[in-house]
Amino acid sequence: MFLIKNANLIGMATRNYVLSDILLDGAKIAAVGDPGTLSAPDAEVIDAAGRFVTPGIVDAHCHIGLFEESIGFEGADGNEMTNPVFPELRAIDAVKPQDVAFREALEAGVTTVSTGPGSGNVIGGTFCVLKTSGTTIDDMVVVPESAMKMALGENPKRVYNGKNQTPTTRMGSAALMRDALVKAKDYKAKKDKYERDVKTDPNAAKPEFNMKWDSLARVFEGLPVKIHAHQQDDIVTAIRIIEEFGLTATIEHATEGHLIASYLKKHHQRVIIGPTLGTKSKYELRNKTFQAARILHDEGISFAIMTDHPVISLSNALTQVGLFVREGLDELSAFRAVTIEAAKILGVEGRVGSIEAGKDADIVIWGGHPLHYLTKPAYVLCNGTIVHKA
Repeated sequence: MFLIKNANLIGMATRNYVLSDILLDGAKIAAVGDPGTLSAPDAEVIDAAGRFVTPGIVDAHCHIGLFEESIGFEGADGNEMTNPVFPELRAIDAVKPQDVAFREALEAGVTTVSTGPGSGNVIGGTFCVLKTSGTTIDDMVVVPESAMKMALGENPKRVYNGKNQTPTTRMGSAALMRDALVKAKDYKAKKDKYERDVKTDPNAAKPEFNMKWDSLARVFEGLPVKIHAHQQDDIVTAIRIIEEFGLTATIEHATEGHLIASYLKKHHQRVIIGPTLGTKSKYELRNKTFQAARILHDEGISFAIMTDHPVISLSNALTQVGLFVREGLDELSAFRAVTIEAAKILGVEGRVGSIEAGKDADIVIWGGHPLHYLTKPAYVLCNGTIVHKA
């Protein structure tokens, strides 16, 4: 049990930029209140001494543990580029908890990540949501299969053009995505019919199991979809497919989303933007700008900010957040985009993303202002345990 006293709390909920005490009971937050109002005689006291305190950072899209640090082919497990449609793949089967990037992320205050396949395939498999602290996946997992990854634009085109097979065009990628969704929907209909029929007819014909379509069919049962799309045209195609098939989805990257912000708003489309720090390394990124977050915010669009680790190292997750603030996004909204808004998009807001009673005790006490490039965490707690102390 810990009592964190005199925190300059940015809790992401109702208490922001106000001195507070936080009581932790095991892996959970027990209470949050004004200084001196919480009593726990047996608690170990940590005096934040007026320093900023936030929830652990939540990264809504990265590839940590799948593209491992300091390793080449042996540690590259993020893209199974032998078939453009692979919904049966699961990131949880490839994440390596011993990737040094997990330790570095934790030391930088990142306590929750959504990690999964890259964008080499039109359909690449499922993401998972993990804590960054743990020895095995079983220690770390929050959601084993949190979303189905899909991709439009340059990446699948480039990969399969090199193999002289579909897709080599944007038309090809969209067609493969639709074809797979139709097959999965048909498979689900047959499976559902069998499950109804077998209740009254034990001899009802059971459809042959197909791992590919069985996995993908879950998107018609509420499994979210993450669609990689940078350009305006790819974003619009993604939304067209989302609405055609009634999917729950986010647009990942949405690099040109700020150019069609009113369209995103009209279609009630959530986005996860980034990585914005770095060079415009391909044509799709030519309109990349740190003004994007402000524009989306002003339009009332729900968004989170990603690192796309290893594109931006999770150890520098807040560096680009500060640059969004420099270009007009208000500071609290910027913090929320890597905490509670990211958690909401991932469907884990009941556990992480804000400092409130009942939530996981993932807390960072910062040595200075969290967005200053010289600042490091003084303490990082994950699940109520001190995992880093400066």
